[in-house]
Amino acid sequence: MAHLEWSNSLDTGISVIDEQHKRIVDYINELYDAQQTLDKRRVGEVIDELVDYTVSHFAFEESLMEQAGYPFLEPHKKVHGLFVKKVTKFVDRFEAGEDVAGELLTMLQRWLINHIRNEDGDYTEIVRRNMKDLKGDGGFLSRSLKKFFG
Repeated sequence: MAHLEWSNSLDTGISVIDEQHKRIVDYINELYDAQQTLDKRRVGEVIDELVDYTVSHFAFEESLMEQAGYPFLEPHKKVHGLFVKKVTKFVDRFEAGEDVAGELLTMLQRWLINHIRNEDGDYTEIVRRNMKDLKGDGGFLSRSLKKFFG
């Protein structure tokens, strides 16, 4: 397994979401690098950072869908919830002393690409249309970015 490379075919056309997805790819690659050094402490740190960032990303993405009136928000939230449960099981196994980095990396790479191309691709048009009206300092997008990413 090697680093996951970002491909323009994964672009959603929503720059803030694409940048967040790229950051998740960076975390996956950091996990790969930590695994290669056999530094369990660093592996744990990267897993924690990856999970925290991804959960924040999900909340931000869901808020954009909600604001846009995306009709399949609830099923999308369920997909996110299932992913969090799956990753939580890996975290629990890691904390119990099991070496899960390789298995987790494989799952993350497959899941992320599939999720972006399929589930995320479904909401992009309605969110892009809605975002055109929400730009600006006091708009929803500006408030949401500050809320989730400082």
